[in-house]
Amino acid sequence: MGTLTALYDACVLYPAPLRDFLMHLAVTELVSARWTDQIHDEWIGALLIKRPDLTREQLERTRELMNAHASEALVTEYEGLIETLDLPDPDDRHVLAAAIHSGSSVIVTYNLNDFPTPYLAQFDIEAQHPDLFITNLLDTASDQVCTAARRQLASLKNPPKTTDEFLDTLTEQRLPKTVARLRNLLFS
Repeated sequence: MGTLTALYDACVLYPAPLRDFLMHLAVTELVSARWTDQIHDEWIGALLIKRPDLTREQLERTRELMNAHASEALVTEYEGLIETLDLPDPDDRHVLAAAIHSGSSVIVTYNLNDFPTPYLAQFDIEAQHPDLFITNLLDTASDQVCTAARRQLASLKNPPKTTDEFLDTLTEQRLPKTVARLRNLLFS
């Protein structure tokens, strides 16, 4: 299988456990992740509102690390497309514009209703819930997805987690099919 180019929407970068898993997938040859500074600004802004214990400096460091580890992920010069697009929520046009400009075939998002399938089809782009996105990857490259999951689990130090605790955390991210598949693969 070749590398899949996928644009990560802000809503899937907001929760740290899912962001970390998607990043572990992004540093494989399996996924070529894409995002924009505007997408970064959205998840960082939302997190600062919800989590006053975090600082902008901490989250900007996360942004810098993401951009450094997935060096081709940051999409620029897509803004000219925004006004030409028509989505149910005009505030999501920048996401589709970046996906088009970057040659992404998938937008990974929880907000599927904001990206109508018939409209995206004209750009050869599909919006996918992260659970479907990851299970599709498991269908084609389960070893690489399991390696990414194991690396994320090994990186959890404060506090460390057992495999069950890690999978429970992924369940909280609304990834039931992914977790069921990983549970079988990681414990077999």
